[in-house]
Amino acid sequence: MGKENYLQHLSTTLAQGLTRLRGEFRNRHAAFLRAAQNTDGGFSGREGGSDLYYTGFALRGLAVLEALTPEICDRAAAFLRHSLNQQASVVDFFSLLYACLFIQVSGGPDVLAASPADWPDRVAATLETFRTPDGGYAKSAGSAAGSTYHTFLVGLTYELLGRPRPHPDGVLGFVQSRRRDDGGYVEIAPMRRSGTNPTAAAVAILQMLTERGSLALTSQVKEDVANFLAAMPSPEGGLRANSRTPLADLLSTFTGVWTLHQLGALDRIDAAATLRYAQALELPTGGFRGGLWDDRTDAEYTFYGLGTFALLSETTPLPRSK
Repeated sequence: MGKENYLQHLSTTLAQGLTRLRGEFRNRHAAFLRAAQNTDGGFSGREGGSDLYYTGFALRGLAVLEALTPEICDRAAAFLRHSLNQQASVVDFFSLLYACLFIQVSGGPDVLAASPADWPDRVAATLETFRTPDGGYAKSAGSAAGSTYHTFLVGLTYELLGRPRPHPDGVLGFVQSRRRDDGGYVEIAPMRRSGTNPTAAAVAILQMLTERGSLALTSQVKEDVANFLAAMPSPEGGLRANSRTPLADLLSTFTGVWTLHQLGALDRIDAAATLRYAQALELPTGGFRGGLWDDRTDAEYTFYGLGTFALLSETTPLPRSK
């Protein structure tokens, strides 16, 4: 097999980390995710109905827990087939394609088997309609400026297609334009203060570009990003979305921890405090909340919670279970 792409590397790393955790921990979260699958095969978000975005996260969560069975794949495939002809945003478009390919590599059916032979060309052409004059990609066609997050998603989609990202120099220029003096990156151009999540997305883009032969992710960029993220933990122990946000959230905690892990800089935060924060968001019956301010769980935040435990448990003693 060839070199892992970004998402394969992420999944493999998290799956390996979760094997260090007790079966009791893994089983309750697998049960939570399985219970979110509906009769149509999709998985619920917080609103109750099947949703492509949450279906993608549920499948990824079950996979890293090594709990994605052929039966779950078969049922999810039915939902995905039904979704193939629906209009979708870049986010849902990525979720659909990733879920289709993920099910296939997990031993499930080929959801795209009946699609026209040139479907990858059509997908690539659709992605380019989201390209913006500044070199990035936006949520919808015809936008004037790109989004760091959506540029990241488009790059992931090209990797899923097995194709190089077009115009890499333009993408690099776009990412560099989103860099700020505080060492991080912003989501859209007018922003002056960096955020944890756009910084994680920018570093991921630079990683993908570097693997294509660019010198995008320099030692100075790595040091600046590590310094920025090291300032993001709140007194709760988790990471904040930005320096003006008083409370941490699990999304920012996971993306910040993952980025520091990839930069070899996890020692820049208090890993034990971060694990305690993640554990405080875990329900005894399975699932994770989005923050101490949240009163609900879902598949997305459960994936982030699992990921945080997987990455930090390698070097940090686990908190005592509830």
